[in-house]
Amino acid sequence: MSDAIEVNFDGLIGPTHNYGGLSDGNLASARNAGAVSNPREAALQGLEKMRMMLHAGLVQGVLPPQERPFAGLLYQAGFRGELDEVIARAARQAPQLLKTAFSASAMWTANAATVSPSADTEDGRVHMTPANLSTMLHRAIEAPQTFMILDEIFGEDFFGEWSHEARGAHFMVNEALPGHPDFADEGAANHVRLCESHGARGVEIFVYGREAGESTVGFPARQSRLASESLARSHGLDPARTVFARQSRRAIEAGAFHNDVVCVGTRDTLFFHEHAFEDTEATLGAIRRAGDGLFDLKTVMVPDAQVPLGDAISSYLFNSQLLSLPGEDRLVLIAPKETEETGTARRFCEEMVAGNGPIGRVEYVDVRQSMKNGGGPACLRLRVVLTREELELIHPGVLLDASAIDALQDIVRTHYRDRLAPADLADPDFAAEALTAHRAILDQLGLHAETGADLYLTEDD
Repeated sequence: MSDAIEVNFDGLIGPTHNYGGLSDGNLASARNAGAVSNPREAALQGLEKMRMMLHAGLVQGVLPPQERPFAGLLYQAGFRGELDEVIARAARQAPQLLKTAFSASAMWTANAATVSPSADTEDGRVHMTPANLSTMLHRAIEAPQTFMILDEIFGEDFFGEWSHEARGAHFMVNEALPGHPDFADEGAANHVRLCESHGARGVEIFVYGREAGESTVGFPARQSRLASESLARSHGLDPARTVFARQSRRAIEAGAFHNDVVCVGTRDTLFFHEHAFEDTEATLGAIRRAGDGLFDLKTVMVPDAQVPLGDAISSYLFNSQLLSLPGEDRLVLIAPKETEETGTARRFCEEMVAGNGPIGRVEYVDVRQSMKNGGGPACLRLRVVLTREELELIHPGVLLDASAIDALQDIVRTHYRDRLAPADLADPDFAAEALTAHRAILDQLGLHAETGADLYLTEDD
């Protein structure tokens, strides 16, 4: 058993954070569409959550925001000229597309990729596959930049020099699955890993909403079984230690657009709503069989009679971070303030921690700006299990300490607006501000980046 830790890589919320209402099936996104956002407050809230994790004794990482506006999308759509001209034309002719190009949704890094630690993979490497996010256009544009960011972070040695040999020995960043509905992949938001300890061999659970080719009525089922199976194959997972479970249609129709809205798990514990899975008994049976000899499954199921599905979704009780903290013998749930403010969810948490179950404490955090767009504490982080040796090989600039968080907060206070209305997206000065902020963040983290336009334009353009 190797010495390994779980590193949370939170997404730094970008300067274009706005309420565009682009996400079908996300109730909070629809409810707040068109409202005035506060990018500065959003990013500061996220950084304070990262600081809290650091103070709790965890290793905390950060992923930068992606470049927005994403000029490549607008160029692909036929707009030409300097960026300010492109934005002005898009605002007149395709305002919905302009909102898409400005979307800051990459902040929810639970959707960035699916990650399998080296303890689980056939070749003994950490495998990660960027999600294609093909169901929603504003998210489908993320995959190329996500690949570049992950490849840079996990493809360099400690001194920041390219070290393909090290990456070959320890990390594999796979290309995203084909951008077709049959391969619809929403990343780690539909993936749970259970184990005795982070460094031990584990069971990986993939939750899907539909079969390939299956059409659904109502809110879209964003994860396909084919995508989940393809990820398991490409990561080299043991079929006997891999579980595919169907998310309940009832949960999707209620607004659980990802499984992490109704389920979260860590170590040997699964915390989930009664209506999270289409067949709960079969799902738990499959997990127990897959984990036989590895761990004894502990479950905390929240009955609908105590926390109705609607309350679970609006409060984001399950879109919380479930953590094993140093010095604590029971797990800690990091939940949004909205959970505390929802009577049924708060009472369940109080009764849960008063018992002798695996979850011994609940702490509430303020991420309201993210929550208004439908992303809680769990949405904001990508979990990556690393051995101590692997940790030493990744790009050091993305691993945070208190001074690094201070520096990022200074950038946010300097470059981010504290008020952003939908009409502001048509302002070319705002685009320049956002790109300047993005460059300052990359410089602080010691990262490079091609621009959105560079990803698509040729020399002839």
